[in-house]
Amino acid sequence: MSLYVEKLTAYYLYTLSDTTMSLLEVEHLKKTFGDFVAVDDVSFQVNAGEVFGLLGPNGAGKSTTMNMICGLLEPDAGALRIDGKPISFTDRSSRISLGMVPQDLAIYPELTGFENLDFFGKLYGIAGAELSTRIENALERVGLSARAKDLAGHYSGGMKRRLNFAVALLHQPKLLILDEPTVGVDPQSRFHLLDCIRDLHNNGVAAIYCSHYMEEVQTLCKRVAIIDHGKMLACDSIENLLGQLDSHISLSLKDVPKQLETALLQQHGISLLNEKELGKKQKTETNETTFVLSGHQQKESSLNHQLAAVLQQIEQAGANIISIETNAPNLERLFLKLTGHTLRD
Repeated sequence: MSLYVEKLTAYYLYTLSDTTMSLLEVEHLKKTFGDFVAVDDVSFQVNAGEVFGLLGPNGAGKSTTMNMICGLLEPDAGALRIDGKPISFTDRSSRISLGMVPQDLAIYPELTGFENLDFFGKLYGIAGAELSTRIENALERVGLSARAKDLAGHYSGGMKRRLNFAVALLHQPKLLILDEPTVGVDPQSRFHLLDCIRDLHNNGVAAIYCSHYMEEVQTLCKRVAIIDHGKMLACDSIENLLGQLDSHISLSLKDVPKQLETALLQQHGISLLNEKELGKKQKTETNETTFVLSGHQQKESSLNHQLAAVLQQIEQAGANIISIETNAPNLERLFLKLTGHTLRD
């Protein structure tokens, strides 16, 4: 067990017994730049040992929110607390429990990986054997031990991201703030970073995972907040949020007899895809019709039974199946429902 984990164990033996214990509280944050409102009444909490997702497109206000939590920006309004104590813009000691991995790299390319960590460790007031041990543990955790003596400027983009991550671990924070940590990284570095986050979580370290990569958030987090144009649109468990959506099966057919189309559309939960946009001209040209079978997520088995019955009808009518596509509830669809646009628009 690493020194980092050993020193945190006593603290988390209690907090992990109550996963609802709030570590970070964000209340009614607001930040403006001139007439532009970047963050508007954003509130959420992060529990001890939790990986909490913060979702939104570029320019949504995620980074501004993270910078206020870290003390890099002073909020115009609202309150921030960690472990029940106010986070102060002017008091550095109030932020010692936070570790930040910024979206932009914050390392020195002319220093080696080891020298970067040594420099930042000394800024935190760590020295001697304690610092050496923490550097060794951080390098091992992010998979850079073998490249510790190489100049950071010679690292790949993904390795620089991993070094950036290691810097945030040196002072053994209770809460990591990860601002788009996997943007532009190679698959190997992405694997290292995600595996590192899981390992830290398993050992009781909380994190805010700020990203527009829905699949990563859905894998790492149990709860998420969704922000767009500076406003909080939703904050709940992923399970509850996805429960608002239906499962869909898209069924594209060719040469559909009118009698079959009528029979299918009379059944509960079956409709035409983009019915208002599928003009007669388009259907005549392509001779293709797409039906959508909709069912609640909790009744997915019923949806599959309905599909089996529909396929039998299609076979009997002599229509040709072009494709069958399953569209299960996911965060991308949820974001589209809440905002009217996709996360990457």
